[in-house]
Amino acid sequence: MAEEQPRVLTASVHDFRYFAALLRGVNFTNRANVSIAPDGFTVAVEEARCLSATAFVFSHVFDEFVYNPDAAQPSQSQPRAGGDGEPILTSFEIPLGALMECLNVFGTAGIAPGTSQKKKKQGDGDESDGGGGGKRADRKGKRRADADDAGGNATLDQWFAPGKGTGMRMSYAGPGHPLTLLVAEESGGPTATCEITTWDPEPRMELAFDSNAAVLKIILKSSWLRDALSELDPSTEKLTIIGNPPAPRGRAARSSAPPCLRLRAVGQFGSTEMDYPDDREVLETCECAQPVSFTYRFAHISRALRALQSSLKTSLRVDDEGLLSLQFMMPAPRRQGGQRSEAFIEFWCLPLDDQT
Repeated sequence: MAEEQPRVLTASVHDFRYFAALLRGVNFTNRANVSIAPDGFTVAVEEARCLSATAFVFSHVFDEFVYNPDAAQPSQSQPRAGGDGEPILTSFEIPLGALMECLNVFGTAGIAPGTSQKKKKQGDGDESDGGGGGKRADRKGKRRADADDAGGNATLDQWFAPGKGTGMRMSYAGPGHPLTLLVAEESGGPTATCEITTWDPEPRMELAFDSNAAVLKIILKSSWLRDALSELDPSTEKLTIIGNPPAPRGRAARSSAPPCLRLRAVGQFGSTEMDYPDDREVLETCECAQPVSFTYRFAHISRALRALQSSLKTSLRVDDEGLLSLQFMMPAPRRQGGQRSEAFIEFWCLPLDDQT
């Protein structure tokens, strides 16, 4: 009998809806880069060499997270850090749309934690071409004979808590192997085993945001930004972000001062302006030394709407060259022992060359 292939990654969680929400926030293009580290992994996508987004999935999001980089074949080239105490990384690419479809095989990936877990007839609703990869469903009693699968039905009780959401066990054996998912609604119910094709990683666009060069820093509730962007006309072509220094203390000075943050949308049917005053109920923090203004393609900014819909707070930063950074703090489910496992999604967007 052949020995079981050692796994680079093994991760399981009894309710994967929070994990699915993180992936959904960056699911606007199909091919995604996955980079695994000892403290979790990132899922990164990019579009048109102008927009990049990364979901940071930390190890404490899972009930079990085991990373063994030495399990990868030594002959395969993998990005690895230097010997100065830096962690060893394992990277590969996947069709993100296929992964989302696998997670939603029982129609439960889109149900928010704490809500009724009735099955949906329709799918996840994400617009994606799915790329590649395959999936195979196994009913109770049909156990897989392949030792590389994610454990089989015999050990479901070990990984999944019955009646507490849809559980998932994910494993990756290294370059040349698929990303394997075992999805189960409960330990005694139906299961689905999915194998998703992986590819060697390709060079990615690096948009490095320099915090020391930031000319605008704002933290606000995500709902304020989400409502504003959602109400804009779909024909909007450009979105200009305008920042002004906070007004000095005093009612008279505040009433005549320009808003700390202004969004100006321009489209085929005119323009719209939305102002955010220097009010703690609206903006938690605002740092801006002098007036700044940068314009972005609205089609790129609107890609962040999915992450906005699930997040609690947004950190908006712009550097002196106009690079926009949007960090979304995701609501964290309470883990065992009362501990919360926080995660976040970050977008980077380059400005338009013309500022007219």
